[in-house]
Amino acid sequence: MSELVGNDKPEPVGGGAPGEPGGNKVALVTGGGRGIGRACALDLAARGFDIALIDLIQEDLTRTAGEIEALGCKVLTFIADVSDHLRARDIVAEIAKAWGGVDVLFNNAGRPMPKGILEISEEEFDQSIAINLKGAFNYIQPVVPLMQARGGGRIINMSSMNAHTGGVTSAVSKFAYTSAKAGILGMTRALAKELGPTITVNAICPGVIKTERSNAMIDAREAQLAAGIVLKRVGTPADVAQVVTFLATSEPNFLTGQDISIDGMQWVR
Repeated sequence: MSELVGNDKPEPVGGGAPGEPGGNKVALVTGGGRGIGRACALDLAARGFDIALIDLIQEDLTRTAGEIEALGCKVLTFIADVSDHLRARDIVAEIAKAWGGVDVLFNNAGRPMPKGILEISEEEFDQSIAINLKGAFNYIQPVVPLMQARGGGRIINMSSMNAHTGGVTSAVSKFAYTSAKAGILGMTRALAKELGPTITVNAICPGVIKTERSNAMIDAREAQLAAGIVLKRVGTPADVAQVVTFLATSEPNFLTGQDISIDGMQWVR
């Protein structure tokens, strides 16, 4: 299912640096209906990007699409599970048909996995890897030829501080999620080498981020969590969006293969 919001006949994309007025660039954001994905999509739209949103919840997609349209940008929305490889290929082909290509890919979609090694089933482990690691591969693979045809692009992958620390014992997500997010860092570094110099690939590692539908652990322990952060507050989706937009638009750019922590220096890990 897809929907074009905005101009009925989108102009071909191309020309101009990402985010420049008149550049008419295209950003694809997975998990873009709410939370961090929504904030990043809106920030990119404010910089003049047309946005393709992928999510599982139609209500969230409709709301965010309306907000992007209000900024004067075009929107395509898709209901999809990022673990579906064939669906990802078809979505990217539809975006290319409508707008000519993709300039920025933000692999944001993910799902927590709270079960530990003695509770998790093989099926649950496979699902966590499929969503949180393979999901990035599913969209990178069909997007790369489009970026290469346009002379370059920016890929930003969502990892986690858990990839560095293993997570704390009270963390919502346990080892399966952490394993996938560590895999994202390896994928990011390897693809940066493989796809450079025209395509940059970077990862972000958020710490504690409070979204509009934050989990119960953050709601119950926000003051305690903030006390263990040098900046004395938990993060917000806007904090993450600032970094994503920088990685998507900075010119000149000399960053690739990097993972950037967005955690306010969370010294209790």
